Amino acid sequence: MILALESSCDETAVAVFDPKRGLVGEWVHSQIALHGKHGGVVPDLATREHLRNFAPMLERAKTEVGFEKVTQIAVTNGPGLAACLAIGVAAAKSLALALRVPLAGVNHLRGHAWSSFIALHAEAPQDFDARLHELLPHLGLIVSGGNTLLFTLDSGRHIAVLSSTRDDAAGEALDKGAKLLGLGYPGGPLIERLAADGRTEAFDFPRGIGRRDELDFSFSGLKTSLRYLLEKMPPDEVRAKMPDLCASYQQAVVDALKRKTRVALEQGGFKSLGVSGGVANNRTLRTALESESKRARVSFFAAQPQHTGDNAGMIGFAAWAEQTGASDGPGLMLGVEPSAALA
Repeated sequence: MILALESSCDETAVAVFDPKRGLVGEWVHSQIALHGKHGGVVPDLATREHLRNFAPMLERAKTEVGFEKVTQIAVTNGPGLAACLAIGVAAAKSLALALRVPLAGVNHLRGHAWSSFIALHAEAPQDFDARLHELLPHLGLIVSGGNTLLFTLDSGRHIAVLSSTRDDAAGEALDKGAKLLGLGYPGGPLIERLAADGRTEAFDFPRGIGRRDELDFSFSGLKTSLRYLLEKMPPDEVRAKMPDLCASYQQAVVDALKRKTRVALEQGGFKSLGVSGGVANNRTLRTALESESKRARVSFFAAQPQHTGDNAGMIGFAAWAEQTGASDGPGLMLGVEPSAALA
């Protein structure tokens, strides 16, 4: 079994993954309430919370699942907040020494890349390799507060970046948009909730880079457009039209993601499409991408809600998946050119 730790930002997470059964235990301590008071993540506070929570969470994991059958430790080693990552890596090193098992560092984005397949493995662990092979090559979209990119997963389980954002991530655009609108943190879920009662065509926001064959994303112009619009609107009008503003703004983000994903699907001979990362929880985005998968006649996989944000389950699963196939492992990232993979 693999004992996994995650502390890249503001969630302290622990999980135990058994290749024969799937995830047998997951524990997450969220800091949203703490950072919501400040309108965003405060690194020093996040680091303090990781220090406070890792020990009791590991003790709980040991009590509920047990560490007797643990054969490896996996830990997020980047990208993320340096001090937060250091807490997780230090804890993982200590555990590896105490349990006398090997330690593997897992790239956080590679965890997201694999997370959309966790549910597939859980359905029939013994058949996962064969079923996965039938779904490759795979096109994946990672969309979160810090990253937005398209990647490919080939039949050898090699991951390569196809495109990324030239400026801001989609999740960051949603959070900053919510801040401009006077909403709270995190902004994405708040915008989605208000957008349910709004009209997507009420305001015409930009959709990013315009060239049809261009796969890179861009969301900085979208935020600027919202800011200039709000400067021209009196406060009473903003409040009255809040649902329309949220619906139109959210739709601009979804349309940009959908359009680039469609172009990528048309360019490659993919057999499946996946979406993962925090923004993958957005129902409008999931529906749009599922529609694109049907249009392209490929299978669609979306990470489960508990595996869209920062979590240790995806770290343990990625550690196993990359070492059991003809992947970039062992060691998970060794021998991979940074320009060609999520490194």
